[in-house]
Formats: sequence, C-alpha cells, structure tokens
Amino acid sequence: MTTISPQGRTELLRPDGSPVRVLVVDDEPSITELLSMALRYEGWQIRTAGDGTGAVHTARDFRPDAVVLDMMLPDMDGLTVLGRLRRELPDVPVLFLTAKDAVEDRIAGLTAGGDDYVTKPFSLEEVVARLRGLIRRTGAADRRSESLLVVGDLTLDEDSHEVTRGGDSIHLTATEFELLRFLMRNPRRVLSKAQILDRVWSYDFGGQANVVELYISYLRRKIDAGREPMIHTRRGAGYLIKPAAS
Repeated sequence: MTTISPQGRTELLRPDGSPVRVLVVDDEPSITELLSMALRYEGWQIRTAGDGTGAVHTARDFRPDAVVLDMMLPDMDGLTVLGRLRRELPDVPVLFLTAKDAVEDRIAGLTAGGDDYVTKPFSLEEVVARLRGLIRRTGAADRRSESLLVVGDLTLDEDSHEVTRGGDSIHLTATEFELLRFLMRNPRRVLSKAQILDRVWSYDFGGQANVVELYISYLRRKIDAGREPMIHTRRGAGYLIKPAAS
C-alpha cells in the first residue's frame, strides 16, 4: 500500500497497513545510525545488527521486509549471512552494502542471491530509492495510487480530507484529522502518548500529555458514537484503532 504524507512523500506500507520493516546490518555504528535515521524518516520500522549472528537472530524475530547487509562483518562474511537469512526468509530482498567496488565482488553478491548492491561511500537517497524498488517488486508493500486509508468501515481520504464511517460523513477539525490519520496508518498497533505528541503536535509542542486524552475523547464522540467502538485504550501503554467487532 502507498499513502501520501503531509510532507508530500509517498509512504510505503505493508498490505495490513503497518509500517515497512527493514533490518540494517553493519559493524560500523555510525553507518547503522545514519541509515536508521534516513529510513525511519520514511516511516519505516528499523532494527539493526552489528554482526552476522545478530542479523540472523534479529531477522528471525523481526521478520523484515528488506535487509541492508554489509559484505564484511566481524564474525562472518555477507555471503554466509545471506545464506542463513535465506533459510529463515527465502523471499526477503537483500541490498548489499560494501566498500568493495570490483566487478567480481558485485557478481559474487548477486550470484549468491543478493538483490542489489551499493558501494561505500553511498548516497542515502540512493539506498532509500533502491530499497523502495526492492520492496515494491517483491510484493512486501502493495502499490495503490489513491491516498485512501481504510480500517474496517472507516475511511479517510488524505487528499480531500473526507472521513466516512459506514458511508456516513464525519466532520473533523484539522487536529482531529491528523490524529485519526496517525492512528489509521498504524492499525492494531498501540501508540503511546509520546509517539502521538511527537507526530501530531510535533516535538516543539509545549502542552501536556493530557491533550492526547482530550482529542482521543473528541474522536470517540465522532467516530464511535452509537456504533461498535474502533478506538481503544490500553492502560499504561497508549491507544489503537482496529475494525469494530462483528
């Protein structure tokens, strides 16, 4: 699935509406931090590993949609890691990242089952673009041209700012709309007050966390009034939205 962000970027989502997951494997902390920042800016969930053993263990639990894999790791080379990853996740796309730029190294990586190859020093924009292409080609994210978010019988059009539930139009203020959009981009996922404040009110917001409770209550009156509830509270954790129980 794709959506259009408030900044105009096209965001990739998994078919279930959750964020794309990417595993970054490199033994240089500065590189993993740089890549993680760039990929999180895309709205993706990121996990990192500093060696091959950690990469395999993390992939087993995280189930990434793509892997950025350094060819030279302290405990094993990237080709060995790739083989082990393929046993766990046979279809996950792998983007090799390496300082080697010889033709034979590229051929070895691609022949072993890697999907693409970027050499250091690299462009963050190039890494992001290549990952987007790999994720789309392998079907980890569906391609949809419309900017429509759907959870159960609730729909939100990011272009027209129209919201409906069960075909009934719902009028929201600008802040209510942004809050609902954030919830609907993360269906069935518990979002903490801190996450909601950061995304909806931005880091420089000077208010208190109870503003989240207030606006959640506003949304409930408009979205859930007289219907099976979709917006739920997880005490001590945060809020989530999911289709109403049938």
